[in-house]
Amino acid sequence: MNKKSNRFETEAIRTQLERTEFLEHTSPLYLTSSFIFEDAEDMRASFTEEKERNIYSRFTNPNTTEFVEKVCQMEGAESGYAFATGMAAIFSTFAALLESDDHIVSARSVFGSTHTLFTKYLPKWQIETTYFDVTKPETIEGCITPKTKILYAESPTNPAVDIIDLDLLGNIAKKHNLILIIDNCFATPYLQQPIKHGAHLVIHSATKLMDGQGRVLGGVTVGNADLIREIYLFARNTGPALSPFNAWTLSKSLETLPVRVDRHCENALKVAEFLENHSKVSWVKYPFLKSHPQYEVAKKQMKQGGNIVSFEVKGGIEAGRQFLDAIKLCSLSANLGDTRTIVTHPASTTHSKLSEEDRLEVSITDGLVRVSVGLEHVDDIIADLEQALG
Repeated sequence: MNKKSNRFETEAIRTQLERTEFLEHTSPLYLTSSFIFEDAEDMRASFTEEKERNIYSRFTNPNTTEFVEKVCQMEGAESGYAFATGMAAIFSTFAALLESDDHIVSARSVFGSTHTLFTKYLPKWQIETTYFDVTKPETIEGCITPKTKILYAESPTNPAVDIIDLDLLGNIAKKHNLILIIDNCFATPYLQQPIKHGAHLVIHSATKLMDGQGRVLGGVTVGNADLIREIYLFARNTGPALSPFNAWTLSKSLETLPVRVDRHCENALKVAEFLENHSKVSWVKYPFLKSHPQYEVAKKQMKQGGNIVSFEVKGGIEAGRQFLDAIKLCSLSANLGDTRTIVTHPASTTHSKLSEEDRLEVSITDGLVRVSVGLEHVDDIIADLEQALG
């Protein structure tokens, strides 16, 4: 991948494929399953990888190449590979790098499907995971064994918006010769670049803020070229590739990522400040609120606080359900990072099958509400939350 030569906003817009003979201003769609060869020698050299070129869109495609190039520029990564979804990126990354009897040390606060991968599916191949409490980073090294290969975390976490010190993780990974993988979905590379803090790989669900408009699914892993090579070979043979159309859409979306995220963050901070002063709210967590337990860490490693605000409405599960029923403007959806503000109540929906004890382990209280703050006028967002709180 080329080294970054311009500022973030410029690279997001100006990183693109070479123009074709038609001199198009924006990259065209390459809706083709395969590519042809000039002659037998061209075909032979391509399949032996003596020649770098497109062969089949399950391997590479000009649209996915452009999307990956942009994310690499943004994250400061050497290489990358794009996937059909964020979970395809997470599974393929772990499956490509791990072997039977390997061990993972992970933050306990991870996306639900990632937790299921760690606890239900990877154990089938004798790959075990030990969790650490994100609020007790001093316990991390005690989880490491001679079999540990990967250290994994999300920051900010979902849905409690806890912050993990990336420098600390980077130092631990270096000390113990571990592969550090960070899910950077909530922050985006605009707000945070984990590679600068020692991460070897960075994963995104591009479905979220990268697309930012609730249109397409996608995922991407970027980082160390040698590790990406293993992930590419796994994906090339197992088929979780991103479609050219989705890649084209995501590449265009990245052109507006900085301006969108700026507004998301501006709105989210105002929403958090409003909620913090509401009589029916027990507590609010937002990385750039001074009351956040890891406020100083967030300020150190993030440009702004992101678009996710979590708070607890007084009255437990039933109060959370009543709050959702009273919402008028905002959407009730399982997605996040959309132009539209979205509210969810994990205890009665996404995490309802967990016991209260298990929920509390990941900071999900009965009244916790997660708000993915959108791009509507912030006064309208606040007005809807205010009337729903009653």
